[in-house]
Amino acid sequence: MLGSLIFTPNQLPDFERKGSHRIKVDIRTINVKIRKEYMRRIFNILAKNWPLVILLFIGVFLRFYKFPEYVTFLGDQGRDAIVLKRILTLEHLPAIGAPTSVGQVYLGPFYYYFIAPWLLLFAYNPIGPAVGVLFFSCLYLALNYFIVKELFDKKIALISTLFISFSYVLIELSRFSWNPNLMPLFTLLTVYFFVKGLKTGKWLFYLLFGAFLSFAVQLHYLALFLIPPLGILGLIHLFKNKKHFISNLFNFFTSFFSFGIFSSPLIIFDLRHQFLNTKNFINLFNSSSTASVNKITSLLETFRSLNQFSFSFNFGLFSSSIILLLIIIVFLTLVKKDKPITTFLFIFLSLIIGFSLYSGEKHPHYFGVIYPVYFVIVGYFVSFLFEGAWEKYLAYLFIFAFLFLNFQKYNFLRYRGDWQLDRSKKVAQIIFDNVKKDKYTVTSLPEKYSDSTYRYYLELWEKRPIEKDSLNKADELFVVCEKECRPVINNPQWDIAYFAPVKIVNEWKVDSIKIYKLTR
Repeated sequence: MLGSLIFTPNQLPDFERKGSHRIKVDIRTINVKIRKEYMRRIFNILAKNWPLVILLFIGVFLRFYKFPEYVTFLGDQGRDAIVLKRILTLEHLPAIGAPTSVGQVYLGPFYYYFIAPWLLLFAYNPIGPAVGVLFFSCLYLALNYFIVKELFDKKIALISTLFISFSYVLIELSRFSWNPNLMPLFTLLTVYFFVKGLKTGKWLFYLLFGAFLSFAVQLHYLALFLIPPLGILGLIHLFKNKKHFISNLFNFFTSFFSFGIFSSPLIIFDLRHQFLNTKNFINLFNSSSTASVNKITSLLETFRSLNQFSFSFNFGLFSSSIILLLIIIVFLTLVKKDKPITTFLFIFLSLIIGFSLYSGEKHPHYFGVIYPVYFVIVGYFVSFLFEGAWEKYLAYLFIFAFLFLNFQKYNFLRYRGDWQLDRSKKVAQIIFDNVKKDKYTVTSLPEKYSDSTYRYYLELWEKRPIEKDSLNKADELFVVCEKECRPVINNPQWDIAYFAPVKIVNEWKVDSIKIYKLTR
């Protein structure tokens, strides 16, 4: 009897099969409705924010277009790739970062550990770290909008995002791997967490502020100029809110502790080396010609350089003076008002004054700590023009001029790239194929340390040359001439002179690069 009541799946009563089918149909119907509802909501969000969507699409496109063929892969990128590879293979875990090109001030190791996963993600292809920088640069566009919208309003957020989306200098800095290239993103987040901490009094924002300030300083030492204005604003807030003095003091100690923890490798390095970093940083300003240059002139020159990089146009000293004077007047007018723009203006003016103390040549990446603050301020002023009857046409004209001037420098839209990654790999392949001795070394001319790009591939292919500047003598020397560099044998560069070559046994050519094999 019991056996007759057991059914196989195909023998189920008809009403059960129909019920099961009906349940499956209902579930499918519900899933379809849910998907349609999600799509409707997404479409509505995109429709309501179409200007932002367009800006982000164009900004990302300008950063991605012809990316592989325009990626910079020179000495610094090769050196970093070697360090990242050794971190990932646990061969060496550095406690300090790269030295600066001017002044030999060592940065912290944050950039190495932050960007290393991208090299692993791309199977040790050195384009990986560049893609990582590209990703975070695109993320900066979206974060700028949402942060500025929260602190100011939607109009200022859109205008400032427009500027950073089309900014030639920011596009260039986003298209290759280098520690200063992430400065705009980390500066913006540092200022944001600082402002949020002051507004909410929540310790978490102070903790994040200290951490991101440390990260920014480790990306480039010029981020140290953020400390004086933020410190002054913090002290003002501390003594203006005496009722919450103890809790605010605890919050600032939280920031200090967070900054110290994340900067500890660099702090320990400085303590162990008799404050080498601190001394070199101070010497940057003492050894410069600032003392003999008029302070006002240096300030105006700094502001002129910033405008030239920001707008791709040389305003000249007189125009720069007028613009800076107007900014100072606006700041003095608003100084007593507790508004975000007052905070941004104070930080901006403090940074300009700090930068003016250094009278050496100012490169575009030096201003990475100022760009995010400055573009928000410019967006703030332009947004006011849109509120006038005829002033809005000035705003449109200014934006059009900005787009036009920056568009002139988008060489990647008009010309072919030079494929530096592929060329470095081809040179390394020739060296790899022609190494006959275990002890060999590689150098380059005229830039001594640009050979790291070839060294990276050779190390990756497990045919590592003798370390750079090693006293261990090699049996073979490969010299990569990236420009005209004769004589090769009697060249006074240390790598070649120490090897003491007698003859060139072979030579090859890759594009405009010549490779020589030398023996003793």
